[in-house]
Amino acid sequence: MPLKIIFMGTPVFSVPILRSIQESHHELLAVYTQPPKKKSRGQQILESPVHEFANKLKVTTRCPNDLNNKDEYLFIKNLKADIAIVVAYGKILPTKILNLPNILFLNIHASILPKWRGAAPIQRSIMNLDEITGISIMKIVEELDAGPVMKSIKINIQKNSTYESLSKKLSDLSAKTIIDCLDIIEKNDERFIPQKHNDATYAKKIDKLEAKINWKDKAKNIIAKINALHPNPGCWFDINGNRIKVIEAKEVSVKGKPGEVMNAKFTIACSENSVQVLKLKKQGKNIVNALDFLTGNKLKVGTNLNEI
Repeated sequence: MPLKIIFMGTPVFSVPILRSIQESHHELLAVYTQPPKKKSRGQQILESPVHEFANKLKVTTRCPNDLNNKDEYLFIKNLKADIAIVVAYGKILPTKILNLPNILFLNIHASILPKWRGAAPIQRSIMNLDEITGISIMKIVEELDAGPVMKSIKINIQKNSTYESLSKKLSDLSAKTIIDCLDIIEKNDERFIPQKHNDATYAKKIDKLEAKINWKDKAKNIIAKINALHPNPGCWFDINGNRIKVIEAKEVSVKGKPGEVMNAKFTIACSENSVQVLKLKKQGKNIVNALDFLTGNKLKVGTNLNEI
């Protein structure tokens, strides 16, 4: 018998999974997502990617500021759903809701648990120079990302993987895998394996200050951070008080004093090897390649970015 499903998610990552559920033989009862927000400039109201897609599906959509109230509890209870699927929703489910009888709460998490529990598993895996990541589908418990796992699938992290490219791969993988899991649950064949909690690591939320490039770091670590934080918030450095966001760069075997501009190709020395900037964006301007930037911004070879 088809399962009755509540979906909870917010960003672009969640949309392919919602689409996959909607296109399956299971029944989508309602969608929960974060409330619309005002755009930073002007008064335009922006709905989340999940909200926009749910509108196209013409499915009941709710975006409460707070789940911990009687109305949301009764709404979810009265839906008589079999499963609630949570994918980067951005809100903690209250214990009272988690304890509703006859509803299985599942979370899709973008790491191989118990590694990288928390808010930023994709970014942290790239920044950590991990070679493997993946997805985990688990039962939700009160402790963050600590529930028993029904299914994990691993994939390789490519050397040039960015947050944007890796997120898309993991989202597409999740969209396929969740249907496999739902079909297993429909047959009552599901099995959940407890996590090894002593092996847990945590992917804390990205702090904007982390996005500033420290040229005293190793080139490979700087490249990893550039990739991990692309496109948002993006890694950056200052030139005479102007913030420059690095869009694309590569590691090269050039040695020098950290922060020093080594040649006319915008190669900047680090503590180990150098970073060659390929594409960048000056604040308020369009993305340009590094050579075009240097044509309009005189930056002499030998200049140290730590000193200007």
